[in-house]
Amino acid sequence: MTEKYEQEIEVKGHLIDSMILTKIFDKIMDLKGDFQVLEFTVGKRKREPSYARLLIRGKNQHHLSALLESVYLDGAQSVSIRQVLLESASKDMTMPDNFYSTTNNATQIYYNSSWIEVENIMMDKCIVLNVERKKAVCKMIRDVKKGDMIVVGEQGIRIIPQERPREGIDIFQFMSSNSSSERPTQHIARKVANDICNTSEAGGKIIVVSGPVLVHSGASESLAKMIHMGYVHGLLAGNALAVHDIENALMGTSLGMHVNDGTLAIRGHRNHMQAINEVFKAGSLKDMVQKKILKSGIMYECIINNIPFVLAGSIRDDGPIPDVITDIVEAQRKYKTLLKDVKMVLMLSTMLHSIAVGNMLPASVKVVAVDISQPVVTKLLDRGTTQAIGVVTDVGTFLPMVVRHLQQMPIRYSKKK
Repeated sequence: MTEKYEQEIEVKGHLIDSMILTKIFDKIMDLKGDFQVLEFTVGKRKREPSYARLLIRGKNQHHLSALLESVYLDGAQSVSIRQVLLESASKDMTMPDNFYSTTNNATQIYYNSSWIEVENIMMDKCIVLNVERKKAVCKMIRDVKKGDMIVVGEQGIRIIPQERPREGIDIFQFMSSNSSSERPTQHIARKVANDICNTSEAGGKIIVVSGPVLVHSGASESLAKMIHMGYVHGLLAGNALAVHDIENALMGTSLGMHVNDGTLAIRGHRNHMQAINEVFKAGSLKDMVQKKILKSGIMYECIINNIPFVLAGSIRDDGPIPDVITDIVEAQRKYKTLLKDVKMVLMLSTMLHSIAVGNMLPASVKVVAVDISQPVVTKLLDRGTTQAIGVVTDVGTFLPMVVRHLQQMPIRYSKKK
């Protein structure tokens, strides 16, 4: 008698409008597996979930395991629930060979007959369970300690994928997660502005991740206005954004080019180094503000409005200025701390910082990624930040449009002043 390699799985939620069931079917077919729908109940009201039970068949045990692992990522789980498997870390910063690698979706593990929510969820990390406290936490490999009980394999894990919102209208319903340069930019800017307002008024935390091109393209004044209006609760960037911003505030140039008219300044090539020197002379960005040397710009608004910022260093930096964290591990921790409980992230023309931040975010966080290069936005989506809305346009024209729409909301704007 031929051995059967099959297993029943089930999935519950808004399976149709969120395309969850379609994704599961596609993955099974892409991996050359077979399936049979045993039960399918469609929710008939907006708040009523749908339910499906499927029988998945593989060619052999290895093939079946690959099929199951794939569909589990989209929220499916085995009908017969088994307790999660744990293995102790042999030493600091070392995981077991068969460690479970997390997604950025909400995740639960089944232990001692109950489902435990995994805290601090991030993609591509591991899950550590405190057995005594029944507390599960997502950890980076550097934070793993000898003796930590780490989840291994795929058993006893439940992933809850993001579902399409079913009520209200915002930018995240208006657009799908892919990117395009053919969308109506003015309309998108209005919707982004509206969602920024809604998030802020609901008490949500908004973080901006920005690259230096924001200054070079002439949009630094717009970001400074957003900070002044109270719509930014934290800034994540590198040395270059701060240096460009200081150069613009002190000399009206960015990399030696006049921001207002695009002409080159005389001896402008040395302006960014002069800006760095001015920071060192004062002692820090905060000292520049206190000594009334720095009187405008992004960093100025952050400092006078007590908006926290983290500047992460890189090998490319000139200087870097004293405020930059040159220990990249420490900078990563500071980024993660500032991102705690964030509800919305605006990623403005910075590929590497955006990907780094995307890796730290749960899928429930709204993300708007703006870049003039479509491959940059696509790369962010491909690396796991699938909830991101990609806007392929010049940030120098897009962000001022967003700010104009914010300013046209008089009641909300007056609250922020």
